[in-house]
Amino acid sequence: MQERVLFGTDGIRGRANVYPMTVEVALALGRGLAYLVSTGRLGLSDQGHRKRIVIGKDTRLSGYCFEQAISAGICSMGVDVMLVGPLPTPGIAFITQSMRADAGIVVSASHNAFEDNGIKIFCQDGFKLPDAIELELEQLILTKQIESIRPTGIAIGKARRIDDAVGRYIVYLKSAFPNQSTLDGMRIVLDCAHGAAYRVAPQVLQELGAEVVTLGDEPDGININADVGSLYPEKAQALVLECQANLGIALDGDADRIKVIDEKGQIVSGEIMLALIAIYLKEKGLLQKNTIATTDMSNFALDLYLKSKGIAVERVDVGDRYVVERMRQKKLNWGGEESGHLIFFDQGTTGDGMVGALLLLALLKESGKPLSDIANLFDLVPRTIRNVAVLKKIKFEKLPRSMQAIKEIERRLAGQGRVFVRYSGTENKLRILIEGPRQDELDEMADNFTKIMLGEINQLS
Repeated sequence: MQERVLFGTDGIRGRANVYPMTVEVALALGRGLAYLVSTGRLGLSDQGHRKRIVIGKDTRLSGYCFEQAISAGICSMGVDVMLVGPLPTPGIAFITQSMRADAGIVVSASHNAFEDNGIKIFCQDGFKLPDAIELELEQLILTKQIESIRPTGIAIGKARRIDDAVGRYIVYLKSAFPNQSTLDGMRIVLDCAHGAAYRVAPQVLQELGAEVVTLGDEPDGININADVGSLYPEKAQALVLECQANLGIALDGDADRIKVIDEKGQIVSGEIMLALIAIYLKEKGLLQKNTIATTDMSNFALDLYLKSKGIAVERVDVGDRYVVERMRQKKLNWGGEESGHLIFFDQGTTGDGMVGALLLLALLKESGKPLSDIANLFDLVPRTIRNVAVLKKIKFEKLPRSMQAIKEIERRLAGQGRVFVRYSGTENKLRILIEGPRQDELDEMADNFTKIMLGEINQLS
């Protein structure tokens, strides 16, 4: 497949008002996506159906200009727009699907600082665009292929606001929690990262009966992810201890990932979250094929522990879109990333921090135990990571000495660890991860291997 220029592993992303995150690109994207919808490449097959696309965003300042630019592009191609305003990324996927729209667009840079922004796109079924369609859309953005298509008169599209989108999504989220149960008696610290979930998340937990202590729920356009949220959970950790809360929940700017804090103020790792909920689903007979999907970045301890519980692990490239693809291929319903993207196909089509939180709260209520007790499943295997700049990304098959060095490390680990090597998707950097029983040996292996691989790459660059 031709290499993509604009789209990365999760849509287009960059500094707002700097190429490619400009209003000109956003306008062209709106036109291109509307063209794909109009010509049947996306959306509903009903030819009599008036084509329409949902646009939502997070709370960052630049969202206004991108929302309007995309909307203008879509309307200029004769397709209607439904604007929902600030709503979590999984909420846009849900609204797109439930309102039978032809596509959904999220204007968000997720966990990035407010100076950045991004654009993600969902098909009408709530799943992200396939790579091939992204490439097709990219070509429409970069060329003048559809420049002459200009509907006029009543053929021009119109835009309207969907005022009840928040309420719809709240009802949907609550359905992820058992009907016969409540959160009465639970005190929860909730950090919304001044992001897209600042209204939705507190209301969901409150309506289920919890006492909610909030922070990061006063967005001003520039404070999204600023020392709050899943990347900066320190304030939430301190507040859990101060309020004697049962647990803390920290979301990121678009609420598609989560970080959980136990009642002792300790972070529950993403691997523990994946394992806890996998076992919970398996015990209820709800874990499809007794298998989960995760990325190559999840700790090797997850595989070892779940294997002992009769649960298999499917590994994929880094990026929640690839977890979703494997889950669809293998017909799995639970997976995610160690970073906190948690995906439950019985309740959505993409990572949803609040769905993950509600599943955890359900099993916590059933257990009647503190979170620190039930989260004490396993210790993470020691790991060492190297991120080093390279002159050029040489294909691994052209690096025989490096590949032989990997085999030698795997021989030394003898099934008690693993080696994972990849290039960054956005920078000229090599990322090396080695896991195994002893930290000192891992550091030595990583140092030696980095020298071998850098030497071979530099020689061929």
